[in-house]
Amino acid sequence: MRIGILGAGKIGATAGRLLARAGHEVALSNSRGPDSLTATVAELNRDAGAPRVLAATIDDAASFGEVVLLAVPWRAPEALPSPQRVRGKIVIDAMNPYAPDFSLIDLGDDTSSEIVRRRLPGARLVKAFNTIFWEHLARQGRPDAPLDERRAIPLAGDDAEAKTVVMRLIEEIGFAPVDTGGLREGGRRQQPGSALYNRDLTRRDALALLE
Repeated sequence: MRIGILGAGKIGATAGRLLARAGHEVALSNSRGPDSLTATVAELNRDAGAPRVLAATIDDAASFGEVVLLAVPWRAPEALPSPQRVRGKIVIDAMNPYAPDFSLIDLGDDTSSEIVRRRLPGARLVKAFNTIFWEHLARQGRPDAPLDERRAIPLAGDDAEAKTVVMRLIEEIGFAPVDTGGLREGGRRQQPGSALYNRDLTRRDALALLE
């Protein structure tokens, strides 16, 4: 697939590396522009063994991707693409609502992904990759292990087909998807402070926590 990644920090670059290794084409972007990504893209392509990663602007990465991964600060909506670029596309929300001092922003009755969905109307939003520390994402994938023994990556969303695509991507990079439900209730099960957040759980253990 073609995957656009918005944000080239720890999560964005790590996801790009894993997805390129799995054979996908990746457009990586950040707020500083494509020229700032020359070294990162070269490294990821060496790692993938083929030129599967390119540097792009935020909007161009969003246009490029059949799937678009949001790995920018949640508190900076200006870092998101224009809604028209992702309308009808599967958009993975890997963000958490942290303030600059790493305190959690009070969202009242909303979940962070519900607010993202309002910011990007028409996107097929799936919450995923927000619960895992980047070093664990980089090192703990086990493509050859049975699903129940792999590190779990929870996901939530209201679009069943979109979730199926994201589940497949999670499996391809060596992890086990765990469906936590719809964007509202599932998002709450994945938010910071929840039983699933930043915990090294196998798929079997994560499913037991959701019972």
